[in-house]
Amino acid sequence: MLSEQKIEQLLARQADLEAKMSDNPDPDAYVALSKEFAELQPVVAAARKLQSARTELADLSVMLDDEGLDADMREMASEERAELEASIPDIEHEISILLLPKDVADARDAILEVRAGTGGDEAALFAGSLFRMYQRYAELHGWKLEIISVSEGDVGGYKEVIAGIKGEGVFARLKYESGVHRVQRVPETEGSGRIHTSAATVAVLPEAEEVDVQIEEKDLRVDVFRASGPGGQSVNTTDSAVRITHIPTGIVVSQQDEKSQHKNRAKGMKILRARIFDAERAKVDAERAEARRGQVGSGDRSERIRTYNFPQGRVTDHRINLTLYKLDQVIAGDALDEVVDALITEDQAARLAAINEPEDA
Repeated sequence: MLSEQKIEQLLARQADLEAKMSDNPDPDAYVALSKEFAELQPVVAAARKLQSARTELADLSVMLDDEGLDADMREMASEERAELEASIPDIEHEISILLLPKDVADARDAILEVRAGTGGDEAALFAGSLFRMYQRYAELHGWKLEIISVSEGDVGGYKEVIAGIKGEGVFARLKYESGVHRVQRVPETEGSGRIHTSAATVAVLPEAEEVDVQIEEKDLRVDVFRASGPGGQSVNTTDSAVRITHIPTGIVVSQQDEKSQHKNRAKGMKILRARIFDAERAKVDAERAEARRGQVGSGDRSERIRTYNFPQGRVTDHRINLTLYKLDQVIAGDALDEVVDALITEDQAARLAAINEPEDA
């Protein structure tokens, strides 16, 4: 239950931020203050709503204690009180969710990596289907998707495709997609009609800025070579392709999509920063793994998270035991929000439970 003291603290903080924003000429300080103010607004709005509901409930209780109240007014007041009593726990829950600690990376753009796993040509075709799902999903949310690197499959789809996605709430929603996606269907390459199982791996990394990850030149080994196409044939007469190895972590990034070595290096460094930043986040998460064991969205790349069963027309997310019989809409990107919303709700519930459980539990 949210106390009146906590509500007053929230309202006082909003007023304090407003005053500081109007008095502070420093651009950097103003940006930080306005960001906190924007994040606080929905919490304050919900807190005011709760305050109003509690006041109205108290007034109705006083009214109903009046023995001289006529029958019609008493009936109306009783109905209003019942509605308020039912709504207050919902408002309190809404505020509890809003007050949960934020993942600092949620507001960031993302790097999306989709790779074909087991299953040969069929896995590459499935990786293509997944990537198109995310393209459509980005389009529906008004996000901008730009392909950074691509390696096409021999019969279609992708062996690997990497893209940058920019927009509001990109990482906050897409981070739950990291893991192994499995497909069960009769492959286009299969003539006998047998159902095959293949897989693709999805990694969603928060985009990192140079200030987030300090990379020293001495820690890099940069190899240049000629870009190659399918079958290994040279498609470039200059050494424009770049392979960057971050020696301390062993992370390797190759980039050859651009004809310019400089552009390939810039793209490669962008991916490298995101992977290092993600690895550092994963290390922090691992240190509190016990607390996170029951939660979703940990980003474990080796975890089988979802199965797309075409013969039965169903999608199952194994982390929350959610099954939807609308595979076509999900794989098209149109119904992916139903899965993501369920994952977010489950994650919030798990984090609330972790906060509220006894210390000695």
